[in-house]
Amino acid sequence: MADATVVASEPGAQVEYELQLYYWMKLIRGFEERVSRLHRQNKILGGVYSGAGQEGLIAGICAPLQQGDVVLPLHRDLGVFLMRGVDPGVLMAQLMGKEGGLSRGKDSFLHGGDLSRGVFGSTSMLGSSLPVAVGAALKFQIKKEKNIAVAFFGEGAASRGDVHEAMNFAGVRKLPVVFVCENNRYAYSTPLEKQMAIDDVADRAAAYGFKGYVCSGNDLLAVLDVAEPVLARTREGGGPALIECKTYRYHGHSEHDPALYRSKEELLKWESRDPIQRFEFYLEKKGQDVKRLREQIDEKVRAILQQAVEFAENSPWPEVNSVLDDLYATPTPGMLNGRRS
Repeated sequence: MADATVVASEPGAQVEYELQLYYWMKLIRGFEERVSRLHRQNKILGGVYSGAGQEGLIAGICAPLQQGDVVLPLHRDLGVFLMRGVDPGVLMAQLMGKEGGLSRGKDSFLHGGDLSRGVFGSTSMLGSSLPVAVGAALKFQIKKEKNIAVAFFGEGAASRGDVHEAMNFAGVRKLPVVFVCENNRYAYSTPLEKQMAIDDVADRAAAYGFKGYVCSGNDLLAVLDVAEPVLARTREGGGPALIECKTYRYHGHSEHDPALYRSKEELLKWESRDPIQRFEFYLEKKGQDVKRLREQIDEKVRAILQQAVEFAENSPWPEVNSVLDDLYATPTPGMLNGRRS
């Protein structure tokens, strides 16, 4: 895990927390931008789906999570991996298809996961991970564990059947799961108004018997104001919840998508609401020397990313004879004897 320690210019745990959040957003943005450049150099295997512009919602949702919680990110959520403690070098190696990656070179980033840190890999059918999150939450409930599951999905995936089925089951069983909608207005190229007749995906939560919340995903403080009490309530047995974060992706659906379906004016409008710049304004108002802080953290991020790229590039390609490794769970004596261990 990258060293996220930043020296605060004034005492207090709240200050340290806020500087840590600022660091995470800068690291996530820097990682996304570096991956985009590497993709143009043909060093990334598979598609690249940039989440640049959505750092505020990732930081705000992941910051309150605890050890033992499980998270099911989307294809645009590299930041989830970083905030859950996946080493940037390992994540970069995953993107390059190297042996040092999460799946040892067997898959692209899209399906990568790290169960040791509670990160479940996504699938190409976005939204299909929500039933998996519900299954994890059911396990927490049965075993009376104080953990929660968090599943990310987009407003486009909100129209899929398995998304509705997962929410319905979670509502019936009052499971400890929080569904997070990254509403960036476009399901690939389909605008929001052409895929649903309502303004807020969160309105659907009431149909399943739990509450829905709406916040600006480009305002880290707004996300935290919703996420912290909602996740705490779910953790204490309050049942599921749906958090919709209104946000915007700066890049197209993927790096090969020029996003000609949206106007330059629309992009400029959303870039003026950049989550990192908004948080910098907040920090400045609280007395931080933002210019110095930005330079300090940018230098730290550059060093971390350079180390990550070097690790990934120096990591070997997977051996051909390892292609059948890790396809199935390692058998235990109980399994071999027809019993659960």
